[in-house]
Amino acid sequence: MTDRYDPSRTAVLLVDPYNDFLSEGGKLWPRVEQVAGEVGLLPHLRTVVDTARTARLTVAFVPHRRWEEGDYVGWDHPSPSQRQAQRRQIFARGSWGGEFHPDFRPRLGELLIKEHWAQSGFANTDLDLRLKQRGITQVVLIGLLANTCVESTGRFAMELGYHVTLVTDATAAYSADMMHAAHELNGPTYAHAIVTTAELVHILAG
Repeated sequence: MTDRYDPSRTAVLLVDPYNDFLSEGGKLWPRVEQVAGEVGLLPHLRTVVDTARTARLTVAFVPHRRWEEGDYVGWDHPSPSQRQAQRRQIFARGSWGGEFHPDFRPRLGELLIKEHWAQSGFANTDLDLRLKQRGITQVVLIGLLANTCVESTGRFAMELGYHVTLVTDATAAYSADMMHAAHELNGPTYAHAIVTTAELVHILAG
């Protein structure tokens, strides 16, 4: 755990805050609902984002590709997740499910990063460029899913030289086993700090 986050050099990365993930009626909400309820995902996301804004940290929205007609057609090897997105039209552009949850929408001056096609918020996007242009060296990861997009984004951040923090109860996954793998097994191999929302808020308040 770190004991300090310089607001001018720290960004909270909110990954995939779509209605399909976070809202009742969303296509993927039934798969995350149990874990989200157990960890208090929605209130913890609100707390982290609100605290970051109050502390004047950079807030960056790191969204997944919103499905469009023709996506993945002709690809040599779309991933299983991409095939599912194609089949179910996950986060479809122009649909309610492809909109950000009403509590998690960018404000003026916050970063809206280009959509990532697979799992890492850095691969084939402008995230690294825009963070470096702001002098960001520390990133705090929240959002969905803990064991896929959050983990991939965190690993890539570490490889690029960022200090990485995972906030365990401000993420969710499809099962407790996936959460265990993301935070207890895989997280310590790349994250410099693994904290709860309460611990993060305490550090930022200090």
